[in-house]
Amino acid sequence: MEKLIQITSGRGPLECQWVVSKVLKTFLEEVKENNIDYEIIHRENGDVNMTVKSATVLLKGKNIKEFLKIWLGSICWEGKSTFRKLHKRSKWFIGIFEIENLETVNFNEKDIRFQTTRSQGSGGQNVNKVSTAVRATHIPTNESVFVQDTRSQLNNKKLSIIRLKEKVMESYRDQLENRMKETWNQHLQVERGNPVRTFSGTDFKSNYQDKSYKKQRNSLKHKLKNYSNDLN
Repeated sequence: MEKLIQITSGRGPLECQWVVSKVLKTFLEEVKENNIDYEIIHRENGDVNMTVKSATVLLKGKNIKEFLKIWLGSICWEGKSTFRKLHKRSKWFIGIFEIENLETVNFNEKDIRFQTTRSQGSGGQNVNKVSTAVRATHIPTNESVFVQDTRSQLNNKKLSIIRLKEKVMESYRDQLENRMKETWNQHLQVERGNPVRTFSGTDFKSNYQDKSYKKQRNSLKHKLKNYSNDLN
């Protein structure tokens, strides 16, 4: 399973950009703890050092939906601004959203259709006599390139694979950037109230309470086991 996640400060001030950087670090730490692979696809640095306006992270693995239940939505940080010490505000909000309806592209050479043809234009003896030029088409995306750089069909084929991959990935990046802009516009004004997670203090302590009762169940099991041993 794959999910594309955006962490954004929206239209929030510098304090929110600082919160994004802290949330990103905590988010990725918990991603690792849950054995989920990740890749930072995009990162926009904030207005000052050590701050981040937005970050887009690709998650890969199992149980991602369950993991995101405690992350998707507005995130609150409670604390005094370190940038404006006289500022009265003590709650700052950022947003974590899923970028939906984006088809991921897995480039595989097996998905390429090759066509050979004669090179075009003036050149050596092989031009217009031997089919050394190569047209490569990526079937899933219908992207294609035409290569006639050398007199060797094999070398042109190798070049076509490299250029086709670059073209396909560039197209995917453009698609990703457009979806990111759409998501950004939808969530420029991050919703306040009812945050899914709350952090506090400069040490960024989490105030989130695990509602799964897993720890409580394990504690009861441990007590029951000790009780059974005492009876025996």
